[in-house]
Amino acid sequence: MLNFSYAATVFLALFLVYSTSYAASQHPVCVLQVRDYPQVHWVPCDPTVVNDTSLSCGFLDVPLDYHNPKIGKARLAIIKANATGERRGTVLFNPGGPGGSGLQSVSENKDVLLSLTGGVYDIASWDPRGVGLTTPGEVFCFESLDEYNTFFKGTIELTGIEETGNFTDPADVAALMSQASLMQDKYEKVGQKCLRSSNGKFLKYMGTAAAVRDMVSIINVLDGPQAPVNYLGTSYGTLIGAWFVNIGRVILDGVLDPVFIATQELATIISADTIYKGLVTGCALAGPAGCAVASEGDGPLDIDAKFQALLQAAHDATRLNSSVPLTSGQIRSNLYSEMYTPQDWTNLVNEVYPQVVEIVRGESAQNTSVLRKLEANETKSYTTSAIFCADTVDPNSKINMTDIFNSIIAGTRNVSHIFGSIWPGLSYPCPFWPVRSVEIYRGPFNKKLANKILIASSTVIYRNLMLSILQYDPITPLAGAQVLAGQLGDSAALVRVNSFGHTTLGEPSSCLNAIALAYMVNGTVPQNNTVCEVDSDFEVFPGVNTADILANLPDTDV
Repeated sequence: MLNFSYAATVFLALFLVYSTSYAASQHPVCVLQVRDYPQVHWVPCDPTVVNDTSLSCGFLDVPLDYHNPKIGKARLAIIKANATGERRGTVLFNPGGPGGSGLQSVSENKDVLLSLTGGVYDIASWDPRGVGLTTPGEVFCFESLDEYNTFFKGTIELTGIEETGNFTDPADVAALMSQASLMQDKYEKVGQKCLRSSNGKFLKYMGTAAAVRDMVSIINVLDGPQAPVNYLGTSYGTLIGAWFVNIGRVILDGVLDPVFIATQELATIISADTIYKGLVTGCALAGPAGCAVASEGDGPLDIDAKFQALLQAAHDATRLNSSVPLTSGQIRSNLYSEMYTPQDWTNLVNEVYPQVVEIVRGESAQNTSVLRKLEANETKSYTTSAIFCADTVDPNSKINMTDIFNSIIAGTRNVSHIFGSIWPGLSYPCPFWPVRSVEIYRGPFNKKLANKILIASSTVIYRNLMLSILQYDPITPLAGAQVLAGQLGDSAALVRVNSFGHTTLGEPSSCLNAIALAYMVNGTVPQNNTVCEVDSDFEVFPGVNTADILANLPDTDV
């Protein structure tokens, strides 16, 4: 299946009309029909955003607040790829994030999406509220990158967290805890800056419930009133899918646990260390000819020792001089991002790693090609926080930064030794975020669906819903898909792929692609808990495929 990074899926549909925790007055929900909307006027897409001239773009006005349409309108930017065969309707696609651009994702993945759905559906997507060309647009809380850097100078927001030995050094613990009150103050002030920004007044109208209702509005216009929603959602997009009821054919890939997200903070890196073991195992199998980190005769733990030594050297250098060009926290965060995309591992070990070693040793200045940084004319977007935190537990939950730091220390010691201390994190701003969405859904997630869905994470497929999920995913682990599949029962089928990365799109599986195609075109639902393998001709390292790595993973913790 597809391998869109930073993707996630969620779904609610019309059930949300009746079962929500609406934080305002008890107005009746506005159920909009096609006649309530101007039709989408399709035109060529903005070439600065979409460079495929076969795609069409348009805008759709929807209520900012579906419970109170008098509040005003949001304007959704929509993109469409026409079906290549006899059209059966529309499949909506959300690439996750939260904050991923639907316009950009369809532009980049049109052919894959059309192939996956048999070419018998139009593929449509949209920039959710707070994203891209949609109004309200991106949430910028700082006027410039310089202002952002000055505001957070001397904090872990810029340097990451320094720690070694699974956070067992008391000096590392003390250094982190010394920033607790400062970072809480910073995050609270950022929240207020966001409220005062140009889109601050719209923050309470962002979130998953709004995205779900916007999807229904889009389908009402494209396929007719009350038409079922056909949907492909990856990563955070699976959460949107988990909030739907009036569904057609749905595939959720890289599944977030909707119950956990609705009631708790996010802690989803349980598989990250195993994926890291996949990286060092593949490197060892490739040897020095295919992996610059390896020496002749090295095993996986030897490769791990070299990465650990690099982190230790960067840590020690930072403790001596906080102005070093590259900290261990920055290296760790960027290494974690590589766990999403196994197809990039050869570049990591052969191109990036040698440059990082030179920088840490002081043999070269920091190379901008090593770590992606904001350009001088960019500034930090807070759209991800605006969407994700809008759905999280109440801001008056009494969680403070000391609690968060303690959870990071415990997570590093007990959950992920390698990546437990990465900072910043998706959920960490949420206790200090100043607003929550006017509409938040807390469940239940076990409603009977009209059609079975397919869940993939690697992959889970439900009779009316397919869930696909990877065996080893750094941010949406298998357990999340199993929880959702259990909640949906007979309404879904789970398909698991023995692979690494974020969503099933990271490594190709003809088995999974065939299942998804049969499901979308013919409604054929696979047996629950079907297992697929990655194609054997896909090499993670030269001469090394995923099956080779899985067969040689060390049992020892890293």
